[in-house]
This record gives sequence, C-alpha cells and structure tokens, in this order.
Amino acid sequence: MEYNSSSILDAGTVRASLANGIGTVSFEHPKSNSLPAKLLAELAERITRLGEEPEARVIVLRSEGTGAFCAGASFDEFRAVGNAEEGKQFFLGFGRVVLAMIRAPKFVVTSVHGKVVGGGVGLVAASDYALAVEGAELKLSELAVGIGPFVVGPVIERKLGLGAFSALAVDADWRSAAWAERHGLYSEVLETRPSLDARLRDFTRKLAGFNPEAMRIMKETFWAGTGHWPELLAARAEISGRLVLSEFTKRAIAR
Repeated sequence: MEYNSSSILDAGTVRASLANGIGTVSFEHPKSNSLPAKLLAELAERITRLGEEPEARVIVLRSEGTGAFCAGASFDEFRAVGNAEEGKQFFLGFGRVVLAMIRAPKFVVTSVHGKVVGGGVGLVAASDYALAVEGAELKLSELAVGIGPFVVGPVIERKLGLGAFSALAVDADWRSAAWAERHGLYSEVLETRPSLDARLRDFTRKLAGFNPEAMRIMKETFWAGTGHWPELLAARAEISGRLVLSEFTKRAIAR
C-alpha cells in the first residue's frame, strides 16, 4: 500500500509504504523539513494507520533530502495564527504525532540523517529506537522565539530525565549527536549516511522477524503512565497558542 498527499499551504509531502513487514512513514518540506499543521495531521494519521495494519511488524519514521531531519514548527504557520485557539490547534498537532507514535502497538524506529530542531526533537524522543549520524546535532529553539517546548516537553523529559531536558530547554543552543546518545535520545550514532541507511535496513529486518505480541507488550511497558497525556498535551498546547501571539514572538519570527 502507498499513500501520497501534499500540503496546499507549504507544499510538503507525507508518504507511507509497507513491505516485508516494515512500514515506513517519510516526510519532506522545502524549508528544512519543517512541519506545518497539515503535515503534522498526515503524520499522525499515517503512523496510526500503520499501527493498525496487521502486516506491519515495525514502523520506520524518516524524512527526505540531505539537509535537516526536521526544523520543527513551520514559521509560516506561526505567522498565520490569528487567535489563541488557532495557536492551540497548531501546537496540538505535534502532540497528536507524539501520541500516535507512543500508542502504536509496534516499535517506531526513527532514522535521523541531519540536524533536529524544536518539535523535531519531540518526534525523536517519542521513538522507541533512534538511529542518527554524527552530524545530527539538535536543539530546542523555542525559548529564543518567545515560547517554550511545552507540548513536546513531556516526551523529551521522559526520555532524557529532568536535568538534561531542562538544560536543553533553557540553553537553546546546539547539542552534539554524542550528547544525545549519552543522554539516551539517540540509541545509536553512525559515522555516515550510508552506514545509517545500512544499519536501519538490517535492524528493522531483524525486528520484523520478532514476536509481534512480545514487542507490543514491551511497547506498553515503555510508555506506561502516559494515559493522561492527551489532556496534558492539550493544556500545554494552549499555553503555546497564547504565547505565539505575543509581540515578543512576532518580532522574533520577523527577524
């Protein structure tokens, strides 16, 4: 099966495919793989659908191109937000993708081929296993534009721990792939893109041969205690939706 859809606003694309027990969801956007609301909705839908597909044993999340893995929220979308409710719904898009990833009854393996910013860090944290290249630096840039990593914060904090998460959120600067691996965000760091692709291929083939029931139960234990997250992430999205309308944020985005 294959799905192909395009964002009217930002011309991005989300694709999903399934072969040999491996479901793959990929996204692309001409602005460094940033994520407007339409792409976020499509990502959540595709991941959920593959999670429900009996033939899918493992899900791969990746992005296209040779630049950034994900530049986070779309600044074009920021500019288009007209009121707090619109802002809440936009930021909740990241929450819905996170929930789709952690609720899928299969392991989600993410391939990180380049730099990661903001909400993209949340997608990596929501993965059950993340493979990255040495150049895949990351940062939480939200504070620099007058908001904060409120919606993706719970999943990043769960993966990193409070100390590393707060350091990443407060000092909105780049961290190395080695830092991310040391703190448990990246499961493995590979030297080059070809070695990343080869490891992803071999690793997911191996996972596709494991007992689906065992992997489902393991997944449930990994994310136990997150049953209240739909309400938590909605409340966090409301905070971001208000802050994005501030004069500080408008000036920062304009710059």
